[in-house]
Amino acid sequence: MTGRLAVLISGGGSNLRALLDACEDPEYGCEVVLVIADRHGCAGIDHAAEAGIDTAVLAVTDFPSREEWDQALASRLTESSPDLVVSAGFLKILGSAVLSAFPGLIVNTHNSLLPSFPGIHGPRDALDYGVKIAGATLFVVDEGMDTGQILAQCAVEVLEDDTEEVLLERIKAAERAQLVRTVGSMMRDGWRVEGRRAFLNARP
Repeated sequence: MTGRLAVLISGGGSNLRALLDACEDPEYGCEVVLVIADRHGCAGIDHAAEAGIDTAVLAVTDFPSREEWDQALASRLTESSPDLVVSAGFLKILGSAVLSAFPGLIVNTHNSLLPSFPGIHGPRDALDYGVKIAGATLFVVDEGMDTGQILAQCAVEVLEDDTEEVLLERIKAAERAQLVRTVGSMMRDGWRVEGRRAFLNARP
């Protein structure tokens, strides 16, 4: 059985492209059935549409309130019946309508080793703090900001001459590989969550 993925993006969609490339292999066991962007003009949406994938753009500014946007996002996701929702560079916090529609079935990738350096400036904050190891985290989305159970982490060495931009690019490369590897594992072999801990290759 092929796992159905819905992917949320906000920009060029490099993580999305990595997932689409992986899905071309039948043994990967996944297909992307829907791509949603939170802003108009995202290159990732164009790429998905060219690949024949169902797409939608739901910008917060197109709705009277944040709550109505959240409900519209939940409804649009539900229409595609995904097995997993992948937040891949999506820059909006998901609200109660989406979280309740897909409890424990939304994952997000973040460019720091959580719980250190949450928020939108993970690599910059890591450099400012002076850490020697940075990295990326894939986690289950909950009501908090970057607070869900950790599914996978990968480490990236911080070099003495790193700038934020250089470090970020190295993290992104590791992050993409981790995202593809972990999502495929989740769909093929299952996962479970117990309290604060998440386990791959395990059915609930």
